Amino acid sequence: MSTGSPEKGKEKLWQIYQWIKEEAATGGRKIAYGMPTFYQNENLIHFDNVKNHIEFYPTPSAIQKFSKVTKDYKTSKGAIQFPADRKLPEELHRKIIAFRAEKDGNK
Repeated sequence: MSTGSPEKGKEKLWQIYQWIKEEAATGGRKIAYGMPTFYQNENLIHFDNVKNHIEFYPTPSAIQKFSKVTKDYKTSKGAIQFPADRKLPEELHRKIIAFRAEKDGNK
């Protein structure tokens, strides 16, 4: 994935990559801001592995939409941090990805 990512956690990045491919199959792929990025009409999701967590950037609209179910994670205006030492919540990721793909596809 990104060249600066620690080795530990790269397997989780591949999980996210696969989920995005399955949920947002029509989107393209690129590197943006040094991170793997999927896009359609705009950037759908960026994601990266940092020292102690996985960064998942699904845009502010997704953060707001899923704020109740992401309350156990550290969030910011456009990002969710998933701890590196915990299993990734696949169902939550898939719902967010599908939301972003649908929202962007309707533009």
